Amino acid sequence: MNSAYAPIGTQGSHILSTLLQLPGISSVRTFTRREPKDTGAKLNATVEDSSKWAAGISAITPPADIFFSGLGTTRAAAGGFENQRKIDYDLNLETAQAAKKAGVKVYVLISSGGANPNSMMGYSKMKGELEEAVKELGFEKTVILRPGLILGGRDHLRAGEFAVQGVARLFGAVSGGWLSDGWAQDADVIAKAAVSGGLKALAGEGPASLTIGQSEIIRLGRTEWKTEEQK
Repeated sequence: MNSAYAPIGTQGSHILSTLLQLPGISSVRTFTRREPKDTGAKLNATVEDSSKWAAGISAITPPADIFFSGLGTTRAAAGGFENQRKIDYDLNLETAQAAKKAGVKVYVLISSGGANPNSMMGYSKMKGELEEAVKELGFEKTVILRPGLILGGRDHLRAGEFAVQGVARLFGAVSGGWLSDGWAQDADVIAKAAVSGGLKALAGEGPASLTIGQSEIIRLGRTEWKTEEQK
C-alpha cells in the first residue's frame, strides 16, 4: 500500500507520524516547505517551494493510494484573508487536482467544523467551497473531516488563541475529554481519525463522499483507535 501526503504545520506532522507507525503502509511521500521531523525507510520527503508541488504530485509513479491534505494557515500568518485563500483554497485545490491526475484513489481533507459554501462568514464559506470543489474532482472516495478547534496547534498562535486552547485543555483534563470534545479536538486524535477514515475508504467502506464530524472524529481517532492498538 502506498500513501501520498502533504504535511503542513502541526496537523500534517501528526498524520505523518501516524502513517509511519502502521505496518500496512509501505511508503509515504511528503510535499513540504521544510524537512519533516519524522524519518525512516518508508518516508520519501520532497522539500521545495509550494508552487512546484502540483507538478511533483501529478508525476508520482506508481500513483499513491491515498492523498492526505492538512494544508492550511491563519489569516494573521498569511497577512490577510486573500493571502489565506491562496493557501487554504487555491493551493489545496491545485494539489487535489494533481492527485486526481496522478491516479490517487482516495482523497482525505482536513476541513473545518463550520464549513458551508453558503455561509456569510468568509472563512466558513471558503472551506465549504473547497469541500464542494474537491468532491467534484471525482476521486473513487473522498473523505472530509470537520474538526473544531485543533488543540496542539501552530507555534505562532496569538495570545487569544493560546488562551482558548488552554481553556479547552483544562476542560478536557478535568472531564476526561467530554467537556471539550464537542468543540475542540486534539491534533493527534484528528490525525488518527483521518488515517482511519482514509484506510476504511480504500477498503471500499462507506459512500463515495463521506463527511466526518466532530463526534465521529473522536470515535475514530480515540475510542476505535485504542481498540485497534489493543488487538
